[in-house]
Amino acid sequence: MANPFDLEDTEAYLRWHEHKLKHAIVDASELIVEIKDPNAVTTAERAKVMSCCQRSNMAIYVTRLEMDERSVQSFAEQFGLKQLDANWLAGEEGVTRITVCSEDAQRQNYIPYTDRAIKWHTDGYYNPPERQIRGMVLHCAHNAGIGGENRVMDHEIAYLMLRDQNADFIRALSALDAMTIPERVDDIDGIRPAQTGPVFSIDPTSGALHMRYTARTRSIEWKQDELTRSAVAQLEKLLSSQTPHVHQLLLERGMGLICNNVLHDRSAFTNDPSKPRLLYRARYLDRVSIA
Repeated sequence: MANPFDLEDTEAYLRWHEHKLKHAIVDASELIVEIKDPNAVTTAERAKVMSCCQRSNMAIYVTRLEMDERSVQSFAEQFGLKQLDANWLAGEEGVTRITVCSEDAQRQNYIPYTDRAIKWHTDGYYNPPERQIRGMVLHCAHNAGIGGENRVMDHEIAYLMLRDQNADFIRALSALDAMTIPERVDDIDGIRPAQTGPVFSIDPTSGALHMRYTARTRSIEWKQDELTRSAVAQLEKLLSSQTPHVHQLLLERGMGLICNNVLHDRSAFTNDPSKPRLLYRARYLDRVSIA
């Protein structure tokens, strides 16, 4: 079966390339979908979210109703997201509370629980292949007083732009030993084994493109050959460019991102002491259903 992400199938790629660029969302306002009740999404609302995800692998939803961990999970289930990756810092519902934890020694070790900036990444890049993060919901319960903006980019567009520049960049970043997250050992977390794998891979079941990436420079080892170094440098250049395919947004209270684990980052922020920044993050082994 033809797959546009197969480097040997140029014809399938060119067909997909034309369709992707024709339908990709470049105006961030087109990503926004109003949801009246996240626990009972209407047919029309669901169709709008699925259309955004089909075109750009993400949608931004807005609701006036309060949401907690349980309602975030309920909302996600309506879009086919059911297999939670309940990491050890998640709550009882399997959903993680992302907030500054200055008095929590465990969370202080991880940058999402601080007010510092987070570089471009996809979620779960340190996970083993059997726990590949394909879908995600990030819901804002309270935004920061200042800052905390996100940039987001469809990983399929990143793939397309790199492949158009040099198909060998994709070949290098698809190597099974392209990127390694070294073993982590400390007194609090114990041992997290090293994870080596590709940046780009094709899901064997769905044929969808998956991206595993982090722009961090510490605790990461890239394959040391000229082509891989060039590909990584070109990807970094792309993510810092002014392409209209990079959307900048601020998730305010009642807003959320539902996506197929697209590329994203976060700026540093300053909390309002009376209402600290709080986001609920649910990560899934499933992709968003677009059928």
